[in-house]
Amino acid sequence: MSLTTLMPQRNSVRRWLDKKIAKLDANPTSPDDWHPVIQEFLTLIEGDPILSMDCDDMFKQIPDKSRFDWSPEEVPQVRDYKHMLSLFDHILNCSPEWEDNSMVCYPMQAILDWPLHTTAGQAVFSNPLVNAQFKKVFNVWAEYLSSCDSTYVLTKDDNGWLGPSAIGEPSADFETTFVCDPTDKHYGFKSWDDFFTRKFRPGARPIAEPDNDAVITNSCESIVYRISQNVQANDRFWLKNQPYSLEHMFNRDPLTPLFVGGTVYQAYLTSKSYHRWHSPVSGVVTKVVHIPGSYFRIYPTEIPDDRPDDLGQTVCSHASTVLIFMEGDHPGVGLMCVMAVGMIEVSTCEVTVQKGARIRKGDELGSFHFGGSTYCLVFRPETELVFSIKTGDKALLNTKIAQAV
Repeated sequence: MSLTTLMPQRNSVRRWLDKKIAKLDANPTSPDDWHPVIQEFLTLIEGDPILSMDCDDMFKQIPDKSRFDWSPEEVPQVRDYKHMLSLFDHILNCSPEWEDNSMVCYPMQAILDWPLHTTAGQAVFSNPLVNAQFKKVFNVWAEYLSSCDSTYVLTKDDNGWLGPSAIGEPSADFETTFVCDPTDKHYGFKSWDDFFTRKFRPGARPIAEPDNDAVITNSCESIVYRISQNVQANDRFWLKNQPYSLEHMFNRDPLTPLFVGGTVYQAYLTSKSYHRWHSPVSGVVTKVVHIPGSYFRIYPTEIPDDRPDDLGQTVCSHASTVLIFMEGDHPGVGLMCVMAVGMIEVSTCEVTVQKGARIRKGDELGSFHFGGSTYCLVFRPETELVFSIKTGDKALLNTKIAQAV
């Protein structure tokens, strides 16, 4: 995909940010007006002279043009760290928005678009105290996104998440596919998160060959990103355009050596995707691991992405990850792992199964809340697979993606 294709989406984000800044500038706020969690952020910055200096510098430095696919303007939209914090304070009472026939699903990423790509910004967003403070901010934002106030973006007009540009036409396809109430103003969704984690109607995604344990199905409504074989413990395996190895992916879990030399199937979700995960095989859950991540940290070796939906995701490490290890009933499958990666800002991984649970293929395993990005199926080297899909394919939930030999 060319840069000219990507620019309309980025321009939409910049227009959206211009509107937010104009609104804030017309009714400026002082730190005394901010939410306590944003006031705490200011105290953190100004209480550390090095952090304060870096926060000043990241709005003065020119971003490294080699790190991303667009050329920065001479002046950043967000002027300084207090301006940044005032925008954060505003966002705490805003839902991710859809406008100009485009998604603006990662507002804080948009606010940080300039400073993220500076040397000073790298220092700021790699600071563990800053990462911990972002977590506090996102916990507050998550409360709002779970409230009825967050439904104001769930409208049927052109700039609403239920409008034709967001859900497609005819709207009847959405209504018959997802559990919702078309007679209600917000289709029956009680909050932004309720909409984001909406469920399929029974039968909307039939399970491929449910009684054939050799058949492996897609765990998420997603697009195939890559199928990697002979993945090594410390090799350069790219996960969401960032260098990962099995040891990084599994956070050096004791089970990691069992998967060295194996296969990783990776697929990504878009903002409009169904955000629940389902089991690709029948078997028993043997282990569940929660891995906390970081926010807004750029990797020096990151490579450009070519998907508009991922412009806000490729520059950041994962916020949270869940590993669900399962022992497949089919002997050719054996031990495998479902890895769900929450990316960007407030994203949260919720697991709905426990160790020891017997799972049938297609059963729900958990969901992304507020955000999400990608998932992987990881198989041991003993598991020989014949894949029926390829990179770039759109794979519906519960469709066949491979078969164990």
